[in-house]
Amino acid sequence: MDLNLKDKVAIATGSATGMGKAIALTLAEEGAKVVLADIDEEKGNAVADEIRAKGSEALMVKTDVTKLEAANKLAKAAVDKFGAIDVLVNNAAAWRVNFFMQMTEEDWDFEIAVCYRGVLNCTRAVLEYMIPRRVGKIVNIGSDAGRIGEPNQPVYSGAKAGVIAFSKALAKDVARHGILVNAVCPSMTRTERMLEMEEMFEKQGGDALAAYQERMQKIVRLYPLRKLGTPQDVANMVVFLASDRANHITGQTISVNGGYCMV
Repeated sequence: MDLNLKDKVAIATGSATGMGKAIALTLAEEGAKVVLADIDEEKGNAVADEIRAKGSEALMVKTDVTKLEAANKLAKAAVDKFGAIDVLVNNAAAWRVNFFMQMTEEDWDFEIAVCYRGVLNCTRAVLEYMIPRRVGKIVNIGSDAGRIGEPNQPVYSGAKAGVIAFSKALAKDVARHGILVNAVCPSMTRTERMLEMEEMFEKQGGDALAAYQERMQKIVRLYPLRKLGTPQDVANMVVFLASDRANHITGQTISVNGGYCMV
């Protein structure tokens, strides 16, 4: 299926690793010119090199999404390099797992700044260029934590709920400009971070490994498909929503989660 993304210009935040990396690579595979935005310049450049090695165009811009000024520079860099912005994927996120009463104010600020304000900043910056052209797709990465709440992630859950509500309201705001906005919500996903954790426990072996495996088995049983998702699973939905095949879909929240959360 041709998604009609060839030569479209797509920004993906948090694209140096994990789901963001999978999203960036999949956008490139579909022919998009990809602007990678991440605080980790080294890893971001490595992904950009990988995209170029496959024959697609890419630009890496070191970006702290918590700063509006940085988001504005990101959008300008994309336009200066490729002439326009057709797609924005707000993927950058961060969290610190803990019970609410064990979190500090700094923990709150960190999660809210990256997960929610980062979405506001990048969206505001990109709309400056999308609105005059009357075209654009914005895909915000929410989380099932924002739909049903997750223990040990209260502030993260709240921030992601904000992303979901913002996506719906913004979709109504910008529809008259021909811009579509949707949210994609993963649940637990086998990102590089999880694979590194598995490797750590495998090296430890013994009781630590056994306890980890038992815990993961209990988690997987919560998923009707009896497996966790991969970054590619999420990327496939994001790229579809960014494409011309989704031109009548806006204001929607779509979970990619193996059935974990059905709302």
